[in-house]
Amino acid sequence: MKVLVLGSGGREHALAYFLKQSPLVDRLYCVPGNAGTQECAETPDLPADDFSTLLRFAKSERVDLTVIGPEAPLVGGISDLFTENGLAIFGPVAAGARIEGSKIYAKQLMRDRGIPSADFVKFHDMPSALQYLNKVHPPYVIKADGLAAGKGVIIAKSEGEAKDALYDMFERKIFGESGTRVVIERFLSGEEATVLALCDGEHVLPLISSQDHKPVYDGDKGPNTGGMGAIAPAPLVSEKVMDRVMERILFPLVEELNNRNVRYRGILYAGLMILDGDPYVVEFNCRFGDPEAEAVLPLIDSDLCELLLLTTAGRLKEGRLLWKEGYCCDVVLASGGYPGHYEKGKPITGLDLVRPEEGDYVFHAGTKCDNGRVVTSGGRVLNVVSTGRTLKEAVDSSYRAVDLITFENMHFRRDIGRKGVAYLNRTSDFTQQG
Repeated sequence: MKVLVLGSGGREHALAYFLKQSPLVDRLYCVPGNAGTQECAETPDLPADDFSTLLRFAKSERVDLTVIGPEAPLVGGISDLFTENGLAIFGPVAAGARIEGSKIYAKQLMRDRGIPSADFVKFHDMPSALQYLNKVHPPYVIKADGLAAGKGVIIAKSEGEAKDALYDMFERKIFGESGTRVVIERFLSGEEATVLALCDGEHVLPLISSQDHKPVYDGDKGPNTGGMGAIAPAPLVSEKVMDRVMERILFPLVEELNNRNVRYRGILYAGLMILDGDPYVVEFNCRFGDPEAEAVLPLIDSDLCELLLLTTAGRLKEGRLLWKEGYCCDVVLASGGYPGHYEKGKPITGLDLVRPEEGDYVFHAGTKCDNGRVVTSGGRVLNVVSTGRTLKEAVDSSYRAVDLITFENMHFRRDIGRKGVAYLNRTSDFTQQG
């Protein structure tokens, strides 16, 4: 069969890489792709944001399944278009993608259904938001309503920081129209984790948990990014916590969407805050997380393509999801200056030294080929991923692989997975003492 993957980041390279392993896949395309996807897929020169052109390509090439990586095409309605034309596509229709496309919609849905999440107030103008700040105490969680490439959430530790964030959104419009409406939430102090789940509109099949590391610097310092690394599974998501995620969050979400005549097919992403073993929703997304996907997919021991096909066909109950033992760690290598200004075109060396047969992978994000060389072309450049019997082994292996790769002004966090290892050590000590 023929499969088309849409997107150009590390998530899409990982999807393409593991889809290519499926005996069901004869031919694989990736649009627009990057220097990494060129090694496992054909990358036809097509505009990734022109849905009509993509539809014509899928029809002419008789593509059997299209897999959408990023959120923008889903919010823009690409699944609606493909479905109306009889083409199988993995990713929800626009009405389902609203859970990510509008923070206000998602928060109101959770409030209506009783899904645990932080209290919130929505605002359409800066004076009203500033007036509200005088009534509550920091820290504040300020979110742009629309899509902002994972950077639209500001945790302001003071009223001054909150005012600056509101000014950036309302007046400077750093997120464009996405920031013309904002949500201010009550701050929840806990530890974050992510649960991804396949959903065919009725059945929900959870993947293993993961933990993203969003701030740009060690110790969770600095501005938020699209993600500087991830581990899977997340040690703090115990079996009991996962049961609560399913019972209190994902099952009610799917039921509520069906009540609103939205049959959701694709990935459900629940970004969570875990407080004393209870999960609260920080955000919903309508696609695989990035970099969470790069940490979760290497541990799947089932046919990824078959699972995605069953999801799109509404037959997920027939799916069998098996997992490899152990852990996975993903360290993101970024361009110096990211998430602010950064330079492009820096040659990358050492990629050929990382061995997938040894459980190490490099998933490209912001890269391209230039006269036979792989060079940087984005903020997040590479995902260096390793598996291991223990989380510490996976983390150590990832950083050994990182040491093999270089490019000018390369930046990465040196503490990815440290919290997870510390958590496991604490729980191990508690068990031994008990």
